[in-house]
Formats: sequence, C-alpha cells, structure tokens
Amino acid sequence: MSRTRSISPTGRTGGTGGTSLVEVSELTVGFGELRAVDGLSFRLDRGAALALVGESGSGKSTVASALLGLHRGTGARVGGSVEVAGVDVQGASDDELRRLRGAGAAMVFQDPLSSLDPYYAIGDQIAEVYRVHTRASRRAARARAVEVLDRVGIPDAGRRSRSRPHEFSGGMRQRALIAMALACEPDLLIADEPTTALDVTVQAQILDLLHTLREETGMGLLLVTHDVGVAAESVDEILVMRHGRVVEHGPVATVLAKPAEPYTRELLGAVPRVDAPRTRSGPAPGTPAAEAVPEAVVLEAVGLRREFGRGKRAFAAVDDVSLTVRRGEALGIVGESGSGKTTLGRMLVGLLEPTAGSISPGGGVHPDVQMVFQDPVSSLNPRRSVGESIADPLRARMMRAPAHERTRQQGGESERGKELGRERERERGRERGRERGSDEGQIRGRVRELLERVGLEGDHYDRYPHEFSGGQRQRVGIARALAADPRVIVCDEPVSALDVTTQAQVVALLDELRRELGLALVFVAHDLAVVRQVSDRVAVMRRGRIVEYGPADEVYESPRDPYTKQLLAAVPALDPAVAAARRAVRRDARRQPVAV
Repeated sequence: MSRTRSISPTGRTGGTGGTSLVEVSELTVGFGELRAVDGLSFRLDRGAALALVGESGSGKSTVASALLGLHRGTGARVGGSVEVAGVDVQGASDDELRRLRGAGAAMVFQDPLSSLDPYYAIGDQIAEVYRVHTRASRRAARARAVEVLDRVGIPDAGRRSRSRPHEFSGGMRQRALIAMALACEPDLLIADEPTTALDVTVQAQILDLLHTLREETGMGLLLVTHDVGVAAESVDEILVMRHGRVVEHGPVATVLAKPAEPYTRELLGAVPRVDAPRTRSGPAPGTPAAEAVPEAVVLEAVGLRREFGRGKRAFAAVDDVSLTVRRGEALGIVGESGSGKTTLGRMLVGLLEPTAGSISPGGGVHPDVQMVFQDPVSSLNPRRSVGESIADPLRARMMRAPAHERTRQQGGESERGKELGRERERERGRERGRERGSDEGQIRGRVRELLERVGLEGDHYDRYPHEFSGGQRQRVGIARALAADPRVIVCDEPVSALDVTTQAQVVALLDELRRELGLALVFVAHDLAVVRQVSDRVAVMRRGRIVEYGPADEVYESPRDPYTKQLLAAVPALDPAVAAARRAVRRDARRQPVAV
C-alpha cells in the first residue's frame, strides 16, 4: 500500500514525515506506438533541485507533465508510479489532482504568452489562482497577488498588477508566471524551459530568482531544460535523458566535470563556449568563396535610424547605426531584448524602411539579401508544403524576365503593326503555356537540390511544416533563403529555441554554406556563446546604438565597454562553482545602494 499525504486547502502537506518530495518509479508514457518515456525512476527531496536535461524529443517535458497528472484524459498510456508531495498521482481522484496542482506543486511553462490570458490583468489572474485554492476573499487575493509580484522583483507591483500580459517584457512575463506559481506556497516548483528565448541578463535574473526562492522557502525545484549551462547554474543533481530513458544521473559537478556516458560527453561537446575562440577555416577550394574578391563589401549601412510612434511617444529603436558586411564573412549582432538588433536586421533585408540613413544595395526588398526568421512555424504557411514555400522565390525570379520583355515590346504605330504585336503576344502566351510544365519540373528539381543541400531529403517536398522537428523547419527556412541565390543572409535568432545538438548542426550548416557559396552572414542573436562561434566580427547593441564593434576575439577577450562586460558576466558557466561565485557577485551588486 503506497504512503500518501493529504493536501490542505492552503497548499501545505500533512500526514507522515520524511524528506521525499517526488518519487518516480518505472514511469512509462506512450502515445500511440511511440513510447516517449520508458522506465524512468528518480527521487527529489524537499529543498533540493534536479534538472532533466536532453535534446528535443528526449521525453523530459513529458515527465514534467506526468508529475501533475496532465496526461489524464489525453489518450496517453501512463504506467509506473508517481508520488508528488505525498499524493499518488496515478491513483488520485480529479479533485485531489486539482488540489495538488498549484497548491502542492506548481508549474512554470515555457511560453508565458500562451500561458497567460491576454484579456485579464496579471494581478487578477494570480488572484484567481489563489482564491481557487484557498477560498480567500477578493481583497485578500488581490493583496496576495501584489505581494508575490513584489517578491519576484516586479517594480511598482501594485500598479503593474493592473497591467495586461502584452504590457510586460518577456522577462517580466516569466516573473509573473513564477509569481502565480508561488501564490499558494507550493512544496515543488516545476520549471519547463523557463529561460528559453530570454537574453543572457534576463536569464541570469530568472535563475538567481529561482535560487533565492529555494533558499527562502525551502521548496523543491525540478528544472526541465536543454541548456546544460542553465542546469549548472541552478541545481544540485542532473539527470540526462535520451529517447525516454535515463542516460546518466548524479551530482551536477560530477556529471559536468567527468561525464561517464558517451552521450553526455557528446551533449557537453555541443555546448557553445563563450571562452573558446571560433575555429576559423578558409573557403573550400574551387568554390565561389575561394574566387571571391578579398574585402569586397556586399552590404553597407550608413547612419541608420528607425523611429516608431508619433509625437511625444516617438522613440528610436535604432539610432545612428553604421556597418559593413564583406563577402564570405559572418557579422554577429548581439544585445538584450529591446536593443534594436531585430529592427536593424529587418531594415538590412528591406522589410522596414529606415527613418534616416541609407543601405546599399537598397530600394526595398532586394533579392541579394534574404532572411532566416526566428520562428519557422510562423514564417512557413501551414497549409502549403515546404517545397511550395521554397519554390516561391524561384517562381518570382522567372516571372520578372517576361514582364520586363513585355514593357519593351510595344508593336508598330500602324493598325497592322498593333495587330502583329498582339499576335506575337498571343504566341508568346501559348509558348509560355507549353513551357510552364517544363519550368515547374525545373523548379521542383531545384527545390529538391536545396532540400538535400541543407541536410533534408528531396522527397520532403510534399510534406507540411508540422511534420518536421524544430531544427528541420529551420533548415527549410535556410533552403528558402538560398532559393533566391543571395549574397547576404540575415539570420534573426535562428537557433534560440533549439537544443544544443540541433543548434550546433544548424550553426555548422550555415558556416558550411558560407564557405562553399561565398555567402555573407549577418547573425542576430542574444546568445553570446553562439555568436562567438559563428562570427568574424561582432557588433554589440544597446538601446538602439552600437556600443562596441570589432573582431570577435578582440570583443570577447578584451571588451572595452562596461555593457559588453556585463553581458559576458551573465553567460551561464558550466562549472557550478564559477556559477555560484558569479551569482554572489550579482547579489552583492543588487544590494549596493544607488548613488544619488
């Protein structure tokens, strides 16, 4: 008979003593023929922190959902035993699970925008959670919402509690989710990729917050992440997963310093290091890059400025930015959220017109400059096959030539000349109709070549975006950019949501294309480690301006601007001792009084 505890309406557990908070034994979760989790066992004590680490599809988020019984009613087959805060999750009734969720254990999901209701104020949403679990009055629930918002570092919590989610930055929305999870003082906090897509300084703030909350409340933490550096900053133990199974489990310092399993070593080897210079290689012999004119400038921006809003509300997202991009080189643009780096990238492509300044080549969207977007899901049409999406730039190029010819063909001045002109036009139409089938065959063949060039299969032409993984969809985005035969590709956060091994594969692909095709890359990202591994030169942006600009090794090894130094200090360290030392420095800096 399993040992269980009851959960009171206030969220505190009762019943038998002991230090075990989570006990999972031989957990299996299946979806159809797929077994997402296969025989997983682990234990988490009160006040301890454990990280589930692995690639996308390893089963780690599935495990997190199983701890709260979120697979119930979904058709998933769940086996084994799961006990959380004294509750047998498998055998609990629906009412018992509702009391567990939010009170005994709470979850912080990856995407705060989809987790928060856009119509209601942040404070009202937190108050609702508190009232459901405690039956408190509206006034008490409202006061509790302001209290927990203040606790997680939201400035002017009373006023900001009346704001809606879209009025918060990404880091503030994540803090609001953590506040909601803390409202009922749970024994366990499950954080599913809580820092993905956050810039390094906001990421450091969130990780410091989680560490402080553990110290103050004694709650347990289960962290789900694909970022090994985030795990090193936050937990006591690490459990590495692959294909739903445990690969390695032990103290975080031991696993990261002396991994016993080849897969763990492979995972650590794929982690980009901010302290490791990029291995630079020249262009492949016999490729366009090898024949390129040295130092040839393919893109130049001078004095760029972009304003949004009007009148007193107008602000400059980019202000007086100048840069050059040379053929075959990679220029990294790095900065926090709101620094203006994405706005700059969109101006370079022609998707935004600058308020002031010039870009060469210019004149709107230019085929020589293409873009790989951050989110391939939203940039690909879900109702069209990926092959058709890649073929669009090819068709656009083929349509421009006939249109140009038609503007030159005006026929004669006489009626006879006009008739001959119309007849020639009809004949060209019939000819184009006969050739259309041949053209479509050529386009399809070229798309297949592009798919194979980016590491996919030509037969994937007729598949739809939802049939691909995140990394595969990003490869489709790269193939679409290549279809226009560009000289420059602007990559806007192309690997921010990918696990480290997929991230390394996409970065390696971009570098290979750069070397073989002579492409220039503009790599926009908030991840300083990835930018260093990609870039020849780096521009650091803050509040719309470039504060530091130069060769990558020089910027990283001898930064001049205090802001650049601050960014580098916030990058997660793989050594837990170094991470703890940095956290202490940041804590002391926050405690220092501000000079008046």
